[in-house]
Amino acid sequence: MGNLLKTEFSLILLFLWVFSVTASVSYDHKAIIINGQRRILISGSIHYPRSTPEMWPDLIQKAKDGGIDVIQTYVFWNGHEPSPGNYYFEDRYDLVKFIKLVQQAGLYVHLRIGPYVCAEWNFGGFPVWLKYVPGIAFRTDNGPFKAAMQKFTQKIVSMMKAENLFQTQGGPIILSQIENEYGPVEWEIGAPGKAYTKWAAQMAVGLNTGVPWVMCKQDDAPDPVIDACNGYYCENYTPNKSYKPKMWTENWTGWYTEFGAPVPKRPAEDVAFSVAKFIQNGGAFVNYYMYHGGTNFGHTAGGPFIATSYDYDAPIDEYGLLNEPKWGHLRDLHKAIKQAEPALVSVDPTVSKLGNRQEAHVFQTRSGPCAAFLANYDAGSWAKVKFGNGLYDLPPWSISILPDCKTAVYNTAKVNAPRTELTFTPVIKSFAWQSFNEEPASSSQDDTITANALREQISMTRDSTDYLWYMTDVNIGADEGFIKNGQSPILTVMSAGHTLHVFINGQLSGTVYGSLENPKLTFSQGVELRVGNNKISLLSVAVGLPNVGVHFETWNAGVLGPVTLKGLNEGTRDLSRQKWSYKVCYLCSVCFVARMVGLKGESLSLHTESGTSSVEWVQGSLLAYKQPLTWYKTTFNAPAGNEPLVLDMGSMGKGEIWINGRSIGRHWAGYIAQGNCGTCNYAGTYTDKKCRQYCGLPSQRWYHVPRSWLKPTGNFMVVFEEFGGDTYWIGLLSGSRQ
Repeated sequence: MGNLLKTEFSLILLFLWVFSVTASVSYDHKAIIINGQRRILISGSIHYPRSTPEMWPDLIQKAKDGGIDVIQTYVFWNGHEPSPGNYYFEDRYDLVKFIKLVQQAGLYVHLRIGPYVCAEWNFGGFPVWLKYVPGIAFRTDNGPFKAAMQKFTQKIVSMMKAENLFQTQGGPIILSQIENEYGPVEWEIGAPGKAYTKWAAQMAVGLNTGVPWVMCKQDDAPDPVIDACNGYYCENYTPNKSYKPKMWTENWTGWYTEFGAPVPKRPAEDVAFSVAKFIQNGGAFVNYYMYHGGTNFGHTAGGPFIATSYDYDAPIDEYGLLNEPKWGHLRDLHKAIKQAEPALVSVDPTVSKLGNRQEAHVFQTRSGPCAAFLANYDAGSWAKVKFGNGLYDLPPWSISILPDCKTAVYNTAKVNAPRTELTFTPVIKSFAWQSFNEEPASSSQDDTITANALREQISMTRDSTDYLWYMTDVNIGADEGFIKNGQSPILTVMSAGHTLHVFINGQLSGTVYGSLENPKLTFSQGVELRVGNNKISLLSVAVGLPNVGVHFETWNAGVLGPVTLKGLNEGTRDLSRQKWSYKVCYLCSVCFVARMVGLKGESLSLHTESGTSSVEWVQGSLLAYKQPLTWYKTTFNAPAGNEPLVLDMGSMGKGEIWINGRSIGRHWAGYIAQGNCGTCNYAGTYTDKKCRQYCGLPSQRWYHVPRSWLKPTGNFMVVFEEFGGDTYWIGLLSGSRQ
């Protein structure tokens, strides 16, 4: 028995030794090396909170069918730790479930822990409570920030280890990322930035994940961390050390949608051209950002002014449908690259001229495998080139791939995939609505606190709501000159954004809003004041917190002033330092800080079935029509079928949508896209100002309704409308690509 036990123990040790040798991830200058095999890896970004768990298996399978090897995702700190030490990993934030589904599909994972993510995500992924940690400064050599960042990073790594999800444990995670696009920030802040970079790299490597760490847009990434490129084109990028692989962590398949701007589209031909050009120049890893963009549900969109849709013109669209021809054209590209992979991972290319703007990149091995890339960089003309014993026709701005150095199996400009258009079919043409009008808040109401100052909005709300009321009184004497001459005094309000509604004595006097390029705004116009006391109520609205910029935690929102009234007998009255009132939501027993309620309807939870009975709703001829600050509710049954569903909000202004108590996101169909749209030629360098659509139309009209959020019958929908809209034209539609 003793000998048998020794034999079994020896076998176990042998197994563990073999496993430790084979289950490994490393790199050299040619490739990522997985279990001893060099790989050219094709990756695609799918962010788990931007879709639903019910969508994940289909999205992952479609990525696999499209030739994707790796799923790349950020980790979203503010979704996972909404308050200090209280963690959430359920529903759309079930990170472990998402990674295990990727593993079940036979794909790898690149886990971009960050925990700063940018990503057009609210506050760049940082929880708002982090902003109020004493002495903190984000993303620099700062003790409180580094402590919080390290704690969360360790939390995620420990979770992954506990579930055996790193490749060295038999899991799918082959790469991790620390920080994100920090190089430009480091360049601006200097020495504290360099110290922080070194610390972050050492901290991450010290967690002993067994897989390489990556820092993107970080030219001085310390060894052994791999630096990587982000952008529309990365063929000329070189790592900071010759023994590191050439990695492209973000090839932007399109661009994000911002309210008030046209929607950018990137031609499939140009995306394919950029990838082929990167691979022919020795690229080892390329990731599509995004492969499926999804939806910014709730208040997750950052920016500010980032739309609810995060479609990104990705190969799999917002609703989970194949965006053709992009998906199919890239699938065919990946097949060609895989055919050429034996040569690509074995030798460096030799480059030769085939014409003025044409060249060949040839990977010729001693043992036989040979692959060639024939490129035509001319954006306006075809080229016929001689290579080997053959002649090859190259369209403008294209690359042909010859996996055997003879046969051109793929050209980036020759699209064989079908071309489809997204179409919507009405399934519910109209709803039976009821409405409730919210009255503007007033300083005379009991549930307020006061201060002789204008308060910064996020410091009051902690981003628990988009809305904050600023309320004050203005007394007007009977002897004021404007009373007699009929010239209204000018109220001027300076605000740090993002939207402002001005109410005078309960009546809307005007609305102004900013843009992503200029979120600050000014309201300045005549207002109707009466003799005696006048109630001024300013509703400041945030449209997402900043997600990028040096020390963006110091940026402000809300009415910061000055606020003045011009045209009185005294000249101009400064209202900024007089008494202002703010609505109180509740008193937090933990931190003893009064939180500010946004809207009455929010405090009453009118977006839920349980809260809806707290007010009187009207319908029929009494239904509110194009009135500001209006809540609408209705019920409906789920349509048959499994096609994706959208709401047509084209007749509405701005607000938010809930289905069965869950937020679809902000709607803002009233913000018409300003800019230049026109014909689109795939050839030539792409920017987000090229190939744009929807000029003169709403930046976003259609809003994704996940089918998994619906019940067979009795679904409860609530729409809050700020500006005033016509609910008659709101419809539910099914989507398809034909």
